[in-house]
Amino acid sequence: MPIITSITPNSPAARKNIAAGDVLISINGNAIHDILDYRFYATEKKLALRLARNGKFRQVRIRKDEYDDLGLEFELGLMSEQQTCQNKCEFCFIDQLPPGLRTSLYFKDDDARLGFLFGNYITLTNLTQREVDRIVKMKLSPVNVSVHTTNPGLRNKLMGNPRAGESLKYLVQFAQAELELNIQLVLCPGQNDGDELRRSLQDLLQLPTVKSIAAVPVGLTKFREKLPPLRPFTKEEAQAVINIFAEFQSEAELCCSDEFFLLAGVEMPGVGYYGDFRQLENGVGMWALLKQDMLDILHNCQMSKVTVQLTIATGVAAYPLMQLFVDELQKMWHNIDINVRCVENKFFGPHITVAGLLTAQDVMEQLRSLPLRSCLLLPSVMFNQDGLTLDGHTLEDISQALGVPVKAVENDAQSLIDAISSINIIP
Repeated sequence: MPIITSITPNSPAARKNIAAGDVLISINGNAIHDILDYRFYATEKKLALRLARNGKFRQVRIRKDEYDDLGLEFELGLMSEQQTCQNKCEFCFIDQLPPGLRTSLYFKDDDARLGFLFGNYITLTNLTQREVDRIVKMKLSPVNVSVHTTNPGLRNKLMGNPRAGESLKYLVQFAQAELELNIQLVLCPGQNDGDELRRSLQDLLQLPTVKSIAAVPVGLTKFREKLPPLRPFTKEEAQAVINIFAEFQSEAELCCSDEFFLLAGVEMPGVGYYGDFRQLENGVGMWALLKQDMLDILHNCQMSKVTVQLTIATGVAAYPLMQLFVDELQKMWHNIDINVRCVENKFFGPHITVAGLLTAQDVMEQLRSLPLRSCLLLPSVMFNQDGLTLDGHTLEDISQALGVPVKAVENDAQSLIDAISSINIIP
């Protein structure tokens, strides 16, 4: 049951003497099971809350403005246990992690509530018809779904779950309820690419509420012992995926992730290719948006007068773009000396190229020879909210190991400009 842990001062709940330890049973006669129920039913102006404490029940009536927060905090953020993934995907990245990393990295979530709260993608295999009906009733939209393929048998195989193909029926129900759909396809060469990809695109584009479909290549680490054999895309196969997407015309965003263009060795599309950037968090369009952002900033920014010597480190995928930005920047700011360093992912293996999966040990190993009076800028995506890298190190750990100041910078041009401007180190 959802146990209340605290009350926001001066909130509607506080004025009715609701206290920590109370259990919220229902709102206006609707049972409250989790955060979705609570947020949906608590929006009304007139509320009747049924509460329990020590086996005794009472009812509290509250009047408030529509959508005003009641002011209740609960023991669990979702008000019930987080749902774990029941699939055994052949390409699961978590299964390819070695032991010894942060504990939270090994948790596999497949919780629809996180999709609506934070934009996470779900596979549908955890859903029951009751939960689907609730999503439709609440008009929770968009629904972000990792589909991978619309071939039911192939989906069962790829995801290692006999319910995987059957659960595709929920896509139709969501579309019939006019809920927007964003679709992700993780592609494995020789399995769900080629004609299978064409089939998936054809099937999905028949659903009128599909707003975006994006393909990302399977991510493979060197830790795949006892896992099904998979290989990376070749240059030709990556180009074939791009070409297949180009065959389809739709009002929905049809995009290949940045990695496919890098693998194919072709020029990255401009921002117009990605529409509203609905899948930016999946790395779809990040390169194009960052490049446009950088060019706009360079065109409008003020000249810096600081004299700076620094190093910017990033992953293999972002290195060419960062070097382009620095080259243009140094044409304008002649008093800055910036060295861009590409850090290879020795920890996970050569097929992992994104900056967000760099480890501190690779940074410390490959950047040993930095000038002592330099400053090192690292991408903030290397660190979690607690300031830890994947292998559990902090900025201070890296700074001590390299003997230079180290700063984490957000993944946008203005943050980078601001970080450079704030440094005043004269070699």
